[in-house]
Amino acid sequence: MARLEKAKIYVTDALHHKQRPIMPRDVEAARAYIKEYWNHLVRSNPKDEASLIGLPYPYLVPSYAEGHEFDYDELFYWDSYFMVQALWDDAHKNLITGILDDLIFLFNRFKVIPNSSQYYMTGRSQPPFLTSFIFDVENHYRMDIKWLEEHMEVAKAEYQTVWMGTRKPNVRQVHQGLSRYYDYNYLNDIAETESGWDMTPRFNRKALNYLPVDLNALLFKYEMDFSKFERMKDRHAEADRWEKAAETRKQTMNGLMWDRSKGLYYDYDFTRQKRGTVASLAAYYPMWAGMVDERQAELLVKSLGRFDNKGGLATTDSLPVSQYVLGTSPTQWAYPNGWAPLHFIVVQGLERYGYHKEARGIALKWIKCNLDWFNKHGVFLEKYNVVSPEKPPQKGLYPSQVGFGWTNAVFERFCQDYIDSPL
Repeated sequence: MARLEKAKIYVTDALHHKQRPIMPRDVEAARAYIKEYWNHLVRSNPKDEASLIGLPYPYLVPSYAEGHEFDYDELFYWDSYFMVQALWDDAHKNLITGILDDLIFLFNRFKVIPNSSQYYMTGRSQPPFLTSFIFDVENHYRMDIKWLEEHMEVAKAEYQTVWMGTRKPNVRQVHQGLSRYYDYNYLNDIAETESGWDMTPRFNRKALNYLPVDLNALLFKYEMDFSKFERMKDRHAEADRWEKAAETRKQTMNGLMWDRSKGLYYDYDFTRQKRGTVASLAAYYPMWAGMVDERQAELLVKSLGRFDNKGGLATTDSLPVSQYVLGTSPTQWAYPNGWAPLHFIVVQGLERYGYHKEARGIALKWIKCNLDWFNKHGVFLEKYNVVSPEKPPQKGLYPSQVGFGWTNAVFERFCQDYIDSPL
């Protein structure tokens, strides 16, 4: 996509990797570790067992460490999307298509893709990446149109039933056609868990009151993906209908969430009819989804400096006030932590709008942050302290994880894109 010529460089010099270039030999040991680690993450559970839901195909779990107090045997919705981003080759075709079909199976059985394949998580979902997953598989493996139609029909049902629902068990579409994260039990903290950002200062512990930027950008992506599919089927009137829905969502989001003076999108508190005050990397989902214009993209790139730190992009631009209050819940999806999936979203968004140098700079900085920790400790982390990369990350409500599925995947993907394919 073309962009304004004058917008070439706005991010700080720190976004451009000024140190000695990372060479393929520098990441050999880390990538070998990752390649071997995938074997520890594959699970096969074809039958229900206690609270674990049986799935027809093998899948990946987020992490594994022998003897760790917090172990996984279940598939997670959005983790799965990010983990497969490193595995687009013929050797992993059956695994990747099987994971996607496990998600399809879950929706067909429960009329929701749960947070994970545990019965006690069926009251909530996770950020919806189903259409992106489907088109990624179609793009890499050239699936036929019948396969695509079968999978997109399920995605349409998920979109309509779950994300555009207005009644229990899916009261998500709540204000001007936009949707919120939700929980069947109508609990704010569990609705926040559906966001994947558990916990975060974005929603002020009242997630049910907010229209999130990331969720509605994902739904814009669904609508545009549905339009793309309908055009592939020569159903142009239906494609036009989906594009109109996407345009309406974009205009509504711009009216409620876009702050031109700050160059960022903010979550919208529809109960108070005002934007939230927490600047976060969720603001870059609209760029990833392709719903911003060139001027908005320019301002978003300029605003990246607010999140830029020594080890990468912080999840929010400052330490939440609650972190200073004794007894409050830790907010691990916030400054000073950086997360692999958010780096992937930002980098992909920058690439989409032609900011290739900026995308490369962020990717290489993230690689170095991960690599330095691996070289010293021999593991990858769930998240990193990007402000002081030599220090551990801010803890969350559950024990810190090592491994780690989506970190490994994004590290490997960035190596493929920016080290194996140098300028």
